[in-house]
Amino acid sequence: MFTGIVERTGEITDVTDDEGGRRLTVAADLDDLHHGQSIAISGACLTVEEFGDDWFSLFLSEETLDRTYLGELTEGDLVNVERALPADGRFDGHVVQGHVDGTAEVTAVERIGDDWEFRFSVPEDMERYLVEKGSVTVDGISLTVASLSAEDFGVAVIPATYDITTLSEKSVGDPVHLEVDVVAKYVERLLSADADLTATQTPYAERFED
Repeated sequence: MFTGIVERTGEITDVTDDEGGRRLTVAADLDDLHHGQSIAISGACLTVEEFGDDWFSLFLSEETLDRTYLGELTEGDLVNVERALPADGRFDGHVVQGHVDGTAEVTAVERIGDDWEFRFSVPEDMERYLVEKGSVTVDGISLTVASLSAEDFGVAVIPATYDITTLSEKSVGDPVHLEVDVVAKYVERLLSADADLTATQTPYAERFED
């Protein structure tokens, strides 16, 4: 599990097509890496396969290539990096699984004082999960929905987040990964199952009718 608090950016140093997918090598100075470790790359949960003092490599499956834009990355591109939350870690963001729900596009970027406002398109199948003041993960970054319309949603980005993440590299038209709040998806699933069960049950009063 992750929190959406990006630790640093990493630079893609090698991209290699492999059987059944693609392999990325990322340059990033991280300690305590080990084989099989979960790590979020711009919001997508991947597995460390090899590593050195200041690099690690990851495998992108066909599912990951289909659902994310990671397959479009080339050498020199930057990605957001977050290691999984340790059991005794501080929970500063919100629950992020690293399971990308889909991609969106940057629709607007505006400097407002010291902060930045970003707007992103809303994929039709995710619109119902977004609410004002609710949490959303954009490229692995835990953000709060500040405004919402039928076409897009906006977030406010403070300088610390802007400087340490790939948002500083984004412009209108660029793709981003979206992960909606998993709690909203669980609630929807439970309510849907309850509605289906209710529809198939005989009303209580009718059970005693002749």
